[in-house]
Amino acid sequence: MERTYLMVKPDGIQRGLIGEIIAMFEKKGFKIVGLKMLRISRELAEKHYGEHKDKPFFEPLVEYITSGPVAAMVIEGKAAVSAAREMMGVTDPLKAAPGTVRGKYGIDIGRNVIHGSDSPASAQREIALFFRENELVAYSRDVDRWVYE
Repeated sequence: MERTYLMVKPDGIQRGLIGEIIAMFEKKGFKIVGLKMLRISRELAEKHYGEHKDKPFFEPLVEYITSGPVAAMVIEGKAAVSAAREMMGVTDPLKAAPGTVRGKYGIDIGRNVIHGSDSPASAQREIALFFRENELVAYSRDVDRWVYE
């Protein structure tokens, strides 16, 4: 099973979408193995978005992600990274497919509700940024035999 990092961004928190977004991933069959609410520090935001440091949108992105609380989570399941990316929809909500998180809840590219790791390597890095190992919970679910062969 693969793990990936997801984050409901400040706009999703302010709009009361945490439960609906989590429910989409749970209903798909993913297991939540880490979940917490936090206010991201500037230092953490700069590490998280470090790959964009030289881009013009870096500063507004850091300011936005630190502007309010976020819900950070780690989900686990088969092909979690690619499946979560598909469920989130493309970055621009106006181009996101109906039924995706961004297609359902987003309108503006700068307020697109959710972040998700874009590769297994990014997932490992982002999980380590936001969660200590003892904050991730390994457990079995009886329903897994109905989700996976």
